[in-house]
Amino acid sequence: MNRPLFQSARHGRFRRLLGGASIVVLGSLVVTDCSVNPATGRRELSLVSEAQEIAMGREADPGIVAQFGLYPDDELQAYVQQLGARLAAESERPHLPWTFRVLDDPLVNAFALPGGFIYVTRGIMAHLGSEAELVGVLGHEIGHVTARHGASQMSKGMLAQIGFGVSAVMAPRVSQAVGGLAQGLTQLLFLKYGRDDERQADGLGVRYAMRTNYDPRELVGVFETLERVSAAAGAGGTPGWAATHPAPENRKYLVDQQIASLGVPLDSLTVNEERYIGLLEGVTFGDDVRQGFFINERFYQPEMAFVMDFPTGWRTINTRQRVAALSPDQNALVDLTLAQGETPQAAGNAFYEQQGVAAKGNWKQLTRDFRGVSRSFGVNNEEGAEVIEGSSHFVQDGNLVFQLLGYGQARPEKKIDWRSVDESLHSLRRLSDRKLLSVQPMKVNLVRLDRPLDVGDLDQLGADVPDQQLMLINRLDPGQVIPPGTTIKVVKGFNPANGLPR
Repeated sequence: MNRPLFQSARHGRFRRLLGGASIVVLGSLVVTDCSVNPATGRRELSLVSEAQEIAMGREADPGIVAQFGLYPDDELQAYVQQLGARLAAESERPHLPWTFRVLDDPLVNAFALPGGFIYVTRGIMAHLGSEAELVGVLGHEIGHVTARHGASQMSKGMLAQIGFGVSAVMAPRVSQAVGGLAQGLTQLLFLKYGRDDERQADGLGVRYAMRTNYDPRELVGVFETLERVSAAAGAGGTPGWAATHPAPENRKYLVDQQIASLGVPLDSLTVNEERYIGLLEGVTFGDDVRQGFFINERFYQPEMAFVMDFPTGWRTINTRQRVAALSPDQNALVDLTLAQGETPQAAGNAFYEQQGVAAKGNWKQLTRDFRGVSRSFGVNNEEGAEVIEGSSHFVQDGNLVFQLLGYGQARPEKKIDWRSVDESLHSLRRLSDRKLLSVQPMKVNLVRLDRPLDVGDLDQLGADVPDQQLMLINRLDPGQVIPPGTTIKVVKGFNPANGLPR
């Protein structure tokens, strides 16, 4: 699973998710709030007040931004914020501090945090075909907030704690656990809402689209795109929308039924296909290679100008927080992150001050492209037995210090190739190839056809992704003839899947 890595810490974005923030939930945990939700019309029991919802979202938002990054396009950010705010103003909770952000993430996804914090990825935006489709996505996420689905998840967790007869106000350990619920709020991103919640959010999305004069039928087109994205990813594909939005049965049918039951003319409602497609010109598509990319097991980082080899045959991982590789037997890992500390020695000392981490041998000096120190270590369990063994490198590049760890299970059943681990840790070096240093990410280019084009001839457009990808983002079918005057999204730029730049 490769995703754009290592958003440059030079820009201050390399922080732990949520930045260690936590929320202390006070005695209101033991005072229930039972009221009618204005969005759903149902009575609900909640241990999370509206003020706490807002506080949770506000605390979590900086961590979401740090983890994914904001897409650096002010016009696109303002567009999504204005469109979302217009929808939210017509919701049953217009007073929330509604915030809509475009994340710099290639996955097809959107999600909401309690309190009115809504996120869409540039990945999903590239796959949508109209403003009304984006309205459908935003309306669905607004629906999760107005229906208080996230708050309901939190309340269930808190009830589980209270159900064991322990007061969070009276017991410090439980208080910390509840704080952990808030601190770990982003786990909600990976909790699948129930089918009823999803259907409810769909219905509310239709409601908000109608209130703002957008055609709600476009939401059905979104479902079709998401189905095709999931099918293209396959069972082992990278998680995105499907990780947080399970597809309720008959989802399209139920939305169509709801729209039909409205009994209002739909032909005059807004779609805004051309306006929306026009905003996608130049939007980054796929992994942003400026933030690092793999070709086989070799990792290139153009922004920081380094290259590193990972063990052959290991599964590579590329995120904003780390670059890593996991052994085939899943018993060892090579991990590259940024370290805390102004010097390699200071970073190393901080690492070995952690509880349970035991140093082995003396410090050794590293003198290749990056100067630093290395040392072997072990991690002991509570009984004092070593359960993890490994090696650590701390090297400096300007004002940055890198931490490289190679570690695995002590005395594993299946042998670890420690020689490959050691070679990987010593492989970090400068990147000097100008072609690699100057690679640019793939971008969406808009092409207006001046003649009919058979889908089988999409390769004539000179895209740097397979035709199947173009069919997906343009919602084209095999055998289809695209009429002249149609605007096609074409993806061009450096694609690591095609090999090194020539």
